[in-house]
Amino acid sequence: MNNLLTQNPVGHFSRGFFSPFRSLALLKNRPRLLLYILIPFLINLTVFTGAVYLGLDFFGSTVVEHIPQGEAWYWSILYWFLWVVAVLLTSVLVFFSFTVVGNIVASPFNDLLSERTEQVLTGQTNDESFSLAQFARDAGKTVLMELRKMWVFVVVMLLILPLNLIPGVGNALYTVLAIMLTLFFLSVEYLSFTMVRKRQFFGDQRRFIFAHKFLMLGFACGIMTLLAIPFVQFFCIPLAVIGATRIWCDEQSTTLEDLRQEPNSGVDSEVLSD
Repeated sequence: MNNLLTQNPVGHFSRGFFSPFRSLALLKNRPRLLLYILIPFLINLTVFTGAVYLGLDFFGSTVVEHIPQGEAWYWSILYWFLWVVAVLLTSVLVFFSFTVVGNIVASPFNDLLSERTEQVLTGQTNDESFSLAQFARDAGKTVLMELRKMWVFVVVMLLILPLNLIPGVGNALYTVLAIMLTLFFLSVEYLSFTMVRKRQFFGDQRRFIFAHKFLMLGFACGIMTLLAIPFVQFFCIPLAVIGATRIWCDEQSTTLEDLRQEPNSGVDSEVLSD
């Protein structure tokens, strides 16, 4: 019965959605992982504080000055309407800059967090000793990879932006595509920390996501929910990294178990156990 509840689209979506939240339980049982969250947390806190400060400064010194005002009553309504729109746009800019910059700057530490999480979940340890020079080289590669992903995401979003010029259906189509692209981007963003270490790049990541579409859709929706909760944003990125790593490890374990149970799979059990 338990298996029936989890092995269906709703069960997969639910498991993916709560995966970032379940990361808290793993952190409680493995407090050493908190060491790998401290630096990304401080980075995200600094970036968020800076983004809010610049956003408020931009809003107060530039946006408000350009909002038209007049003596008539309708000018007051127009002023407050434009003021609300300006607040929302500024908030979006702050949120976007926090997400993008926070992800890029903290990416080397998130990669390390993903690696340590995988070791905890699988019991397989890395025999290589920590090297600051190697970490610096890996950090450079990770940041470049993050910049490429962000660039692709921004370009694609700009390409679909003209859809808003089509009356009626254009705006609705743009909204649907923008949400779908954002959910897909979030899945790729956090899965890549684990999969790139396995030499599995965008093509492999895309195939994994579409092979587990309801699971990854739930995961991406869970991340968006965390990002929408005030102050929880500071912890969202590391929780998402742990959640994505858990999903990948769970699915790999399930695949190997299924192969072992297949009588005619032709796969050597000794090979699977390596």
